[in-house]
Amino acid sequence: MAGRESLPLRRLKQFQPLNRLTDDQLVLLASRAERRTHGPGQRVVERGVRDGVDIFLIAGSVELESVDGRKSVIDADTDKALNPIARLQPRMYDVTAIRASEFLVIQQEILNQLLRAAPVPQVEMDAGDGLGDDGSEEHHLLMEFYAELRSNQLTLPSVPDVAWKVRRTVDREDSTADQVASAISADPSIAAKLVRACNSPLYRGFSDVRNVREAVVRLGMRTTRQLVTVFSMREVFKTRQPSLQKEMDRLWRHSREVAALCWVLADSATSINPEEALLAGLLHDIGVVPVLVQAEHHVNLFADQTNLEHAIGELRADVGTAILESWSFPPSFLEATRHAEDWAHESREPAPQLVDIVIVAQLHAMIGSSRNGNLPPFDEVPAYRRLGELELNASRSLQLLTEARARVDEVHRLLSIH
Repeated sequence: MAGRESLPLRRLKQFQPLNRLTDDQLVLLASRAERRTHGPGQRVVERGVRDGVDIFLIAGSVELESVDGRKSVIDADTDKALNPIARLQPRMYDVTAIRASEFLVIQQEILNQLLRAAPVPQVEMDAGDGLGDDGSEEHHLLMEFYAELRSNQLTLPSVPDVAWKVRRTVDREDSTADQVASAISADPSIAAKLVRACNSPLYRGFSDVRNVREAVVRLGMRTTRQLVTVFSMREVFKTRQPSLQKEMDRLWRHSREVAALCWVLADSATSINPEEALLAGLLHDIGVVPVLVQAEHHVNLFADQTNLEHAIGELRADVGTAILESWSFPPSFLEATRHAEDWAHESREPAPQLVDIVIVAQLHAMIGSSRNGNLPPFDEVPAYRRLGELELNASRSLQLLTEARARVDEVHRLLSIH
């Protein structure tokens, strides 16, 4: 808006991905950005529209409503407001101002040009590694990936049909066990996995269930929905390219280990639904999947494990959050995916959150791995301290998981059902 003073650079740097730009780039960006205001009840974004802009919430509050009627609120100066509002296009949400609100509006084309020219984040590596060279394969992949992500040209994996249908059915207030069972039975493989899971030691009752409907009744709607999504996720980690499948398999094994630990930690230390924690653990690295697919087109990068791991580290959080956002997952899952490897992350809520469970599970999963040397002391990790019901310390934590190893193994078997 003409005549309005530009935002200070320190304020611009609070937003992602603006924090990747240099001061000079931010000054240029600010000169080309627009400031808009909306009063209470005014529409900010309309679902289904392609407008080619990124919209950042500077002040006020907005409500997002998805096609299935789900609503969420974003307040300025919170973690949810760090990223552009409803950034995927065509827009997946109607966005309405709840109170007087102010926005920074940036053309995606301009932002993408600046991101391509932005310096590669410095990493602690030998100068001879070639990272940071603007002509490197890694720099090319990172900038290409960010540009495609910002302009929504990147092909993100889609949530499997059966998981989507079951979620939609369960979320209806008048849905019945018969209707949910019917939606599951449309995929015989998932139906069989659910029945076998229900008869496993984790869920077994006095007698075995014989069909999908009985499984739904025993498990309940919420657990059924989470488990169906869990079982369907295996397909997302598959590819037809043999060289790439090895990386996918390694990613799936790690995700499965973290998921199993999440189930046990949630069940032992929190009131969070264990299946919800299981799913959050399974999805915490979902952003790596399209990075691996894209890396296959960059032979030099894919051949150098160090380069590939750095690219994954740079992109996994942004891409993973974008995927779960496109799948209409709730904010708690987005937070768990974005901060899964952010050891210093502190949740604003007083009670343990999904993100805390995922972080602690990650710490345990990495013990003894090649990354063990980069792990902080457990008692310095806020998420670790927040699981207070267990009064965790390093020895108590390892004791808990040793005692629970049989249950961890059982969850592993649950995730390995064919």
